[in-house]
Amino acid sequence: MDISLSNLSILKTGKAKAIRLSTLEAICQYLNCQPGEILEYTDDHNPSKS
Repeated sequence: MDISLSNLSILKTGKAKAIRLSTLEAICQYLNCQPGEILEYTDDHNPSKS
């Protein structure tokens, strides 16, 4: 897989602010999956409702 160890570490620790489509594609090809199987959307603009 053509992704640096430092980039993998950033993704693993959840510190990534964004991901390049080429990186996402490489991960999906390696894992034989679709992006929706490994991504989750969270709305950071709306505070949690208690």
